[in-house]
Amino acid sequence: MAGICTVSVTITGIPADDIYQSLPRGTGIVTRRPLILQLINRSATSQPQTNGVNGEMKTSDKEANADEWGEFLHIPGQKFYDFNKIRDEIVKETESKTGRNAGISPAPINLRIYSPNVLTLTLVDLPGLTKVPVGDQPRDIEKQIKDMVLKQIMKPNAIILAVTAANTDLANSDGLQLAREVDPEGQRTIGVLTKVDLMDEGTDVVDILAGRIIPLRLGYVPVVNRGQRDIENKKAISFALENEKNFFENHKAYRNKSSYCGTPYLARKLNLVWPDEFSCSLATCINLLPDPYDAYQEHLTRHQSTHFILSPKIHRRIKPAGRFDVWQ
Repeated sequence: MAGICTVSVTITGIPADDIYQSLPRGTGIVTRRPLILQLINRSATSQPQTNGVNGEMKTSDKEANADEWGEFLHIPGQKFYDFNKIRDEIVKETESKTGRNAGISPAPINLRIYSPNVLTLTLVDLPGLTKVPVGDQPRDIEKQIKDMVLKQIMKPNAIILAVTAANTDLANSDGLQLAREVDPEGQRTIGVLTKVDLMDEGTDVVDILAGRIIPLRLGYVPVVNRGQRDIENKKAISFALENEKNFFENHKAYRNKSSYCGTPYLARKLNLVWPDEFSCSLATCINLLPDPYDAYQEHLTRHQSTHFILSPKIHRRIKPAGRFDVWQ
């Protein structure tokens, strides 16, 4: 599950580089507690709002940007306008439960980001699968992380992002394998292919995108993330997104469908797919409700002395999300 945290950071859709810096990144197991990241779109305003907290809001910054800030559930009433301080708080809160030597914990950290520049969306960033324990990690680290991930993705209304490096064998993808345990038909899984730019010359992922290898109803999206050196050198996200765009627009295998590639497309797709999936769930619930027409007709059949003619049932169908077949 390569590049999980990097994808989470980039997918937020916020152009401000400071916000992209708010999530910890690096090598090894970076996410050591589930991070529930709620992105909330709100109109720009010069009047700060308290967001349901009574009294004056405390801030962690001398100069507050009234339009973009973060709030933690474990620190009610405090706004973070400096997104570097958000990252520091995530690290601090993580270490309070896991220590500093690569330990993990299933206890989630809840962070809300309010901004006029985000799509309203909830992301859950989970630890990548680890097979060999290091540091203070328990001997059953693989099972613990697997259980932690399954707890989140088994929810039927959750959209699963199975992140896989494009320069590895898709059949050996830990992310897809885990997703199949709860979504065997691939109905609510989106495959995210990272490191597309690192593939050998002359190779591409078009067969995967077309669903000819392991088909998924919601398809796959190829992305190009920043490398570790870019992160350490604080390469701007805006520059990285432009680099990603140029890569797909100029690559012979992807340029004709470049609008269906990249992180911005993935963010838009998630924002569109979730309402459709919710509609499907709602349709399922409606179908499970007792039909009053059937019950009434049965009552008439048992007790009829006079024949009644009922109007045909009106079936309301909520259209499910369509399959993304642009690569076929």
